Amino acid sequence: MPPAAIIPISVRRQGEYVLLQLALPGQPVHDIGVLLVDADPESGRHALRLRSHWEDLAEPEDEAYLAALGRDLHDKIGEMGARQLLESWEDSLSHVLRVSERETVAVDSFSRVADRIFERHVERLTVERFRTHVPLYTLRAAAGKFGADEEVEEEDWVRVPDNLRLTEEMFAVHVVGRSMEPRIPDGSLNIFRAGVVGSRQGKIVLVELIGVHEKFTVKRYTSKKSSSAGEDEWRHEWIQLQPLNPEFEPIDLQPDQLRVIGEWVWTLE
Repeated sequence: MPPAAIIPISVRRQGEYVLLQLALPGQPVHDIGVLLVDADPESGRHALRLRSHWEDLAEPEDEAYLAALGRDLHDKIGEMGARQLLESWEDSLSHVLRVSERETVAVDSFSRVADRIFERHVERLTVERFRTHVPLYTLRAAAGKFGADEEVEEEDWVRVPDNLRLTEEMFAVHVVGRSMEPRIPDGSLNIFRAGVVGSRQGKIVLVELIGVHEKFTVKRYTSKKSSSAGEDEWRHEWIQLQPLNPEFEPIDLQPDQLRVIGEWVWTLE
């Protein structure tokens, strides 16, 4: 078996995107959305961004169609895949809906890069901190802020799903490596909550390995505790960080060899 993966500081992939454009009769062409896909045709990673309001671009009779466009596109991605949808757009979109030429872009996070392209070409996004977005940190910065109570600056603010209830303890980092697949894909952007509420047993956690320079890992936490006769306090006999992918081996540690930074909450992509 290969050794358990350790997370480097950052990751870059290659992506391809098109702008979805609206060309209503008698009006200029407007960029209304972005579809970003992984350049790897075997990957299903993608991000779709679309305007949510149409009153400034369309007449009332067209607004209902445009308002349903986002749901329709998400349904089509579910049916045929994002790359196949992009290719079908390039072949057969109508005169009213068009796409730009395909362009390539370096991607560290599909959701983050899609937001930036959307803001550049379509309109600015509203960032409501800890309501619609969470801070993005490097792993080193997250360990400093939530593990050592240091003052650090976030790299960016990342949009999260509408159904995710946020707190100020939440943050985003990239997770690299295949040891937690399929739940946490290699290179994905993930939300963690600083600290762990209640027992750590069986929870997926972000861990800093003590004594290893800037080495971090995400694993399922397991431990065995014992108490001496007549003592009320428990102590760890051993701690094991377990991968979900059976191709990888667990990591056995003593309590002073790790520091838990946060508990995994959600994979954004």
